[in-house]
Amino acid sequence: MPVNLSGRSFLKILDFTPDEIRYLIKLSRDFKDLKRTGTPHRYLEGKNIVLLFEKTSTRTRCSFEVAGYDLGMGVTYLDPGSSQMGKKESIEDTGRVLGRFYDGIEYRGFSQELVEELAAVSGVPVWNGLTDAFHPTQMIADMMTIEENFPMGLKGLKLVFMGDARNNMGNSLMATCAKLGMHFVGCGPKDLWPEESLVKQCEAIAQETGGSVTVTDDVKEACTGANVIYTDIWVSMGEPAELWEQRIKLLSPYQVNKEVMSYADANAIFMHCLPSFHDLNTTIGQDVHDKFGLTEMEVTDEVFESEQSKVFDEAENRMHSIKAIMYATLR
Repeated sequence: MPVNLSGRSFLKILDFTPDEIRYLIKLSRDFKDLKRTGTPHRYLEGKNIVLLFEKTSTRTRCSFEVAGYDLGMGVTYLDPGSSQMGKKESIEDTGRVLGRFYDGIEYRGFSQELVEELAAVSGVPVWNGLTDAFHPTQMIADMMTIEENFPMGLKGLKLVFMGDARNNMGNSLMATCAKLGMHFVGCGPKDLWPEESLVKQCEAIAQETGGSVTVTDDVKEACTGANVIYTDIWVSMGEPAELWEQRIKLLSPYQVNKEVMSYADANAIFMHCLPSFHDLNTTIGQDVHDKFGLTEMEVTDEVFESEQSKVFDEAENRMHSIKAIMYATLR
């Protein structure tokens, strides 16, 4: 049966079937081919979208803006200081107004409940650009990137997420791997394991697709034979800076370095959704160095800059995958 996502919101991967996810990955590859060959694809000319950002971003904002322009759409960007959302106007009222102006709404912020509410009241597709619980647009880009490196297919591949396994990336990767018949391993301290209810939900999905879900604090056991080693920053945007000391103590044993990569398959790749603290060329990185003496955090510069690292392919693929998501839901 053909996949039809027209009019759907894109809030979390758990809402979609394996066939629908695979369709979006293929569509992303098609749009990448069009972009790289310079083939015009203004398929959504005349439509308008609005981007609501409570959390700032480089890749998410630029991906949505360029993707929207390439598809021929008008794009409006609203940061926290540019709207009354949540201040003088409720989220519900904001969504009902914007749904009358725009054909689609992107939201990047804190609350998964908020983006779900926007989708419920706006009457137009809403896309989750990131919440504290899930990061679904990143998932299509990530799976696209993995498939580019493993063209035989995603099913059966082993992906290890190192670090804070209960953050939005850990949650989303676990759900996506389960949906696609991959073997997901969340590797980190027990204090930062995913919610048990979500683990059980993903385990049930994986049983149906031939995948598996494992959570462990044993680095060597987790990474042995892995096809993909993935990590994220240790303190997420919006979390208090005071957490750095605690997270450094908890997560330093889970840094991705050459030893960790040596446990993985010889053809394994390294991935990171960015930004990454792999050197001292950021103000936060320098501040952490000054306070704690670290020159690298969640990944060493050696791994980040290695041939195994696919982080910039992954970052580019955000644009192509977001284009696919918007086209599929707005056409």
